[in-house]
Amino acid sequence: MPAQPQPPPHAGPRPKVLVILHQEHSSPGRVGQILTRRGFTLDIRKPRYGDLLPHTLDEHAGAVVFGGPMSANDNDAFIRQETDWLAVPLAEEKPLLGICLGAQMMACQLGGTVVPHGDGRAEIGYYDIAPTPEGRALLAWPEKVYQWHVEGFSVPAGATLLARGEAFENQAFSYGPKAYGIQFHPELTLAMLYRWTTHGSPRMAMPGAQNRRDHFAGRAVWDAPVRQWLEGFLELWLPSPPAATAGE
Repeated sequence: MPAQPQPPPHAGPRPKVLVILHQEHSSPGRVGQILTRRGFTLDIRKPRYGDLLPHTLDEHAGAVVFGGPMSANDNDAFIRQETDWLAVPLAEEKPLLGICLGAQMMACQLGGTVVPHGDGRAEIGYYDIAPTPEGRALLAWPEKVYQWHVEGFSVPAGATLLARGEAFENQAFSYGPKAYGIQFHPELTLAMLYRWTTHGSPRMAMPGAQNRRDHFAGRAVWDAPVRQWLEGFLELWLPSPPAATAGE
């Protein structure tokens, strides 16, 4: 087994990033790997299974809310709780990143909506993405990204659209100085791709979804550009703590 990358040495406690997951065996994937390597520690919470969320992010450098198979419109208590809780990092202007379901809940918290595609289409696989002028001003974007969703979000009032797609137009937005919502899944690892395309295989029969073979073919071409984008985006969103670069 190859040696695992070790986090950089730190003189003091590593700053914490709150990570919110929605399934028992969910993983923060590549986002978690990059944040850990850059000098952060992950404080993983799963409110669906009883974990509490903090009343303030004073003890956290930022927060990431990941995706899941549920809908932001569901009436489950944990969905309502998380959506309401997003007011905390937004009010405190702490770095906040919502991915897929997380972005949709953020849109709802900000007064937007989450709805299915009008023609019943899904985005499941690799699809084109196009940055807006505001998105291009932030960093370079890949041409295709990995998607797994059947609903999309509106851009809330006061938010800035950063990237568009074809079937689901709104793919990324920013709100205020430090909050971002993205519809796609840059956190995807190879292990996650195997797991998702196995357990979620029935969804690949939906209109617009790609078959399993095309998921792996797409990864062979687009995983490297997506990873490069994610590295740059995470540094833009939450700069590495000073101790993480000491001695490099």
